[in-house]
Amino acid sequence: MRKLKYHFSRTKLFLAERIVMAKLDEEVISLLKSSPPLTLVEIAEKLGKPEKAIFRALRRLFEKETIECVNRKYGLTKK
Repeated sequence: MRKLKYHFSRTKLFLAERIVMAKLDEEVISLLKSSPPLTLVEIAEKLGKPEKAIFRALRRLFEKETIECVNRKYGLTKK
């Protein structure tokens, strides 16, 4: 019985983390839409988030080809 409860809690935690990640990704995209290309540190400062969290969000967005990186500055991809 305890294992099922723990598994359920882990699943809920995993889903909550996914929602937070999606929200952070949207915040990064919104910031990059309204500004010139920014460095990771600049994005973290403007959003008031830890650099590590911003790095993970940028990596996800880069893998989806939503953003591009030129000279360590991130901007939206030109389509």
